[in-house]
Amino acid sequence: MEVIVLGTGAADGWPSPFCECLSCADMRSRGRVRVPTAALVDGLILLDAGPAVASSAARARVSLRDVRHVLVTHAHPDHLDPALLLWLDWNPTPAVLHLWGPPSVLSRCRDWIGPRTPVQLHEIAAGDTWGLPTPRGDYTVRAVAAAHGGHAPDSVADEAVLYDLTAPDGSRLLYATDTGPIGDLTACAGAAYDVILLEETFGDHLDHGTGHLDLATLPVMLHDLTAVGARVDTTQVVAVHLGHHNPPEALLRERLAAHGVRLVDDGTTIGRPTRGLIVGGARSGKSTEAERRAGAFAHVTYVATASARPDDAEWQERVRMHRERRPAHWRTVEGGHHLADTLRDASPGSAILVDCLTLWLTDVLDRASPDWSDDDALSAGAHAATADLLAALAQCPATVILVSNEVGMGLVPATRAGRIFVDLLGRLHQQVGDVCDTITLMVAGQPWVMRGGHVD
Repeated sequence: MEVIVLGTGAADGWPSPFCECLSCADMRSRGRVRVPTAALVDGLILLDAGPAVASSAARARVSLRDVRHVLVTHAHPDHLDPALLLWLDWNPTPAVLHLWGPPSVLSRCRDWIGPRTPVQLHEIAAGDTWGLPTPRGDYTVRAVAAAHGGHAPDSVADEAVLYDLTAPDGSRLLYATDTGPIGDLTACAGAAYDVILLEETFGDHLDHGTGHLDLATLPVMLHDLTAVGARVDTTQVVAVHLGHHNPPEALLRERLAAHGVRLVDDGTTIGRPTRGLIVGGARSGKSTEAERRAGAFAHVTYVATASARPDDAEWQERVRMHRERRPAHWRTVEGGHHLADTLRDASPGSAILVDCLTLWLTDVLDRASPDWSDDDALSAGAHAATADLLAALAQCPATVILVSNEVGMGLVPATRAGRIFVDLLGRLHQQVGDVCDTITLMVAGQPWVMRGGHVD
């Protein structure tokens, strides 16, 4: 099962448009945006259809044309914008679109169905189980009652459901947004979900009195899910429906990680190992961006490709700063010559951060021709090592984040060795880039994604 998290934000997104709290100010200062929560499963099933779904899909570089089923949790406007059906009428799809939801969801949709809209509405309620036929096989879905009602009566909130979705290959997802702690999780017992998208709206704001989770009730929900066998060691739990009552992202990431919960960007793909290449100049923010992305994973192996330089005090200080910045639970592998084996031996669901390919190539060339005098040996060494690296990347069951220096954008080096290195590194970047899902150029600490969305 491949899940693209199209949005991870609460109803008003994060930052909230009219708010200037510390959390919102931090998001704006870094150009960060989280839109209302929605997800796309295998390109065929859309979970919630709020007002940002169309633009979120476009930013993730995916089309909704192959979507066969839309599962809507409830009729609040951040989860359902029926105008999507009007856009469908303007561009009808070859197949019928089936929209599933509680009665209030269908009521909001009926007036938006045009004469050419290939859509069928299906009313569901908590406890229902049904099949979703698709070109890839039949999925099974069960509606689980959400604890969404707050202090004020709200029939829409009372109708809210969560979705338990099983793919044809047996992988299983729980889409649990807009819910407080659920007293009876019998419906999820023994599910051993592969992925749980679990809401965490209110952060440290604990007196909200709504049907949502916060940083005090989230651990309760996680405990209960674990107790009934819904959450197991291999389950990836991802926080969604995030609001500005949460602390700034850097702190929130640490606090969620302590509970085994990931914080990912809008547009993140979950459920398959991916490869990302981050390039940039010196002090452009490459390593910081790579570490931020790796921080979404519970298990991270950091491959430090630099060779030892015991007589270089300045280099030792750089190494010390990098080590202190890494989370204590990350595993570190020293030396680039271990890179291919580390990739092949990785564990599914983990991440490998390689910092950096520039120093890895330097080590390769040092071993091919210690004084860099033999052009043929240098070229052959780089070719063989790159082929081995590409093969290891293809075999690696983990997500891989590769960092490298973009050194070919300035003047042509004055030395023969410098010119050889720039040429060989440029070829390495092209070959590695060809097999990467994302390529990001870092400039002045800002990421410019040249291919793909944020993939973790």
